[in-house]
Amino acid sequence: MTALDQEAPEMTSRSDLDEVLWQAWKAMELPEGLRAEIIEGFIEVSPTGRFAHGQIANRLRDRLVVSLAGSEYVARQDMNVVHDRKAWFPDCFIAPEDSEAHVTDDGIGLKASAVQLIVEVVSPGHDGTERDRERKRRAYARAGIPVYVLIDDYDGHGTVTVLAAPRPDEAVYTDVHRVAYGIDVIIPDGPAKGFTIGEAITGPPRGA
Repeated sequence: MTALDQEAPEMTSRSDLDEVLWQAWKAMELPEGLRAEIIEGFIEVSPTGRFAHGQIANRLRDRLVVSLAGSEYVARQDMNVVHDRKAWFPDCFIAPEDSEAHVTDDGIGLKASAVQLIVEVVSPGHDGTERDRERKRRAYARAGIPVYVLIDDYDGHGTVTVLAAPRPDEAVYTDVHRVAYGIDVIIPDGPAKGFTIGEAITGPPRGA
């Protein structure tokens, strides 16, 4: 993973730096297999997930598709989520099926205000775990994402954390449920309320 804090002429405000990062991010052309995000004042470049990472994300999405069938919401992947010149590429998220009104003016992604839930499967290595557990957790709370789900192979034998009730001004979630792999956890709010995440999605506890 590479974090780039773009050099520019002297900035007069945080907004100026955000604009420089935003324009630099939009201009990037990355080789296949890499993705770039803007997280807490940095452009972060990271590889797409390994097989196990993608397997969990796709198991989750497949089951969310069934759970959300007939509702006004859908589970999505492979799209940018944008908030105030910040850009993320979640492993999975829930948004309105009719999303046209929520696409950014430049068509580069979906506005975070339309997103009801985001899921990240934690990436390996210090940078990957710190990004998903800390930086993205704060970023999603600041954006007011109602529910953030963190599936973490690298926390003990594996854990699932469901975070809800964000306080954007404090960049925190106030409702946090963390369970070990093998214990079911239920989404508390939103279109996926009542949806269960268990071993069918995560697989069994790691190394147990």
